[in-house]
Amino acid sequence: MPREGLTGSRIRERRSVAGMRQADLARSLGISASYLNLIEHNRRRIGGKLLLDIARTLGVEPTMLTEGAEAALIATLREAATGASLAPGEIERADELAGRFPGWAEVLAASHRRIATLERTVETLNDRLTHDPQLAASVHELLSTAAAIRSTASILADEKDLEDQWRDRFHANLNEDSRRLADSSRSLVEYFEAGQGSDDAASSPQDEVDAFLSENAWYFEGLEAGADDPESVVAAAPALRSQAARELARVVLRRMIEDATQVSIPVLEGALEEVGPDPVALAGMLKVPVALVMRRMASLQELQAGLVVCDRAGSILFRKPVNQFVIPRFAPACVLWPLFQALGQPGQVIRTPIVQLGRGRAGFDCFAVSEITGVPEYNRPPLLQASMLVLPSVAPEEQAVSEVGSTCRVCPRDRCPGRREPSILRDGL
Repeated sequence: MPREGLTGSRIRERRSVAGMRQADLARSLGISASYLNLIEHNRRRIGGKLLLDIARTLGVEPTMLTEGAEAALIATLREAATGASLAPGEIERADELAGRFPGWAEVLAASHRRIATLERTVETLNDRLTHDPQLAASVHELLSTAAAIRSTASILADEKDLEDQWRDRFHANLNEDSRRLADSSRSLVEYFEAGQGSDDAASSPQDEVDAFLSENAWYFEGLEAGADDPESVVAAAPALRSQAARELARVVLRRMIEDATQVSIPVLEGALEEVGPDPVALAGMLKVPVALVMRRMASLQELQAGLVVCDRAGSILFRKPVNQFVIPRFAPACVLWPLFQALGQPGQVIRTPIVQLGRGRAGFDCFAVSEITGVPEYNRPPLLQASMLVLPSVAPEEQAVSEVGSTCRVCPRDRCPGRREPSILRDGL
């Protein structure tokens, strides 16, 4: 039922909240109770003076009766219904639920949002606990130091006839190892506290670069205009704490300058007005590689586009997230992404509508292409770099959509041909 056809349901709900009987409301309006009953069951259209009188009597704005729940609430309900794999007919009744029972609809929407937040937390913690190199090194240091202390203490306890010289040496080792254990424990606690305070807490040079780019919204106006250079931008970036991170950032910024030299933002915006967000059409119009166009499109905030770049080994070199599309920080990404398909077909542009499972069923339009980087050499395999542009999209029902995950560990898809490890979201795990 369309939203505008639910005015009667909203009148009935507001009347019930006000504690007014149907007959009393009809009497105050000067109409029959039977006619009001038809209105409240959406069997009679209503508008004009009668609608204004009803709104005034119930003490609400007329728009509360004609528009009902906000569009965001209905969108959330539809997202929850889609994630629960309800029939299309049930999904379309989200408007009716929001109109007739706005309180319960808000409870359901809030629960759905809460579940989505918890799923994001699970994904983040799983990603860190399973694949974070800093965490692995810290735990290894902690266990190694504890083992050394236990070994030294065992010798002191079992060997009663140790010479004073050896006993003093073991005591010194025990004191040194206990200090190491205390320092390792403190560092581990600080690491987890930093992670709780910020989702972007960096633990590797690549993470520092990601945090740096995120702070600047992946766009540097000074570089685009030629007023700044990579060295000055990197020197003024507190997020780039390590030398390795600063070097990685310089590489990214130099690439941005090269791209901006070939295609400026005003030129790209003009081309977009003519052909729309189509990387192949834009590349043909601007006479530049498709991968370059993808990188430039990711710089436009109005497109709300994501970008993922990986090397030939599948390691992610650059990530610009997009709402509801999860890019793992440490774990291997889903092998079903078009990004990895493009690695096996250099030069071919792949376009695939996808739905990423695990947090509802958000739809995306993905474009992927791989290109050869570096200078070709005899008898050497080419170095490839693949790029994937991710645009928010709702694919038509008749179009085939590929279901992908973020990473195997948190993917709910059953019997996936590309699964590398069991999912913690499966029953029994």
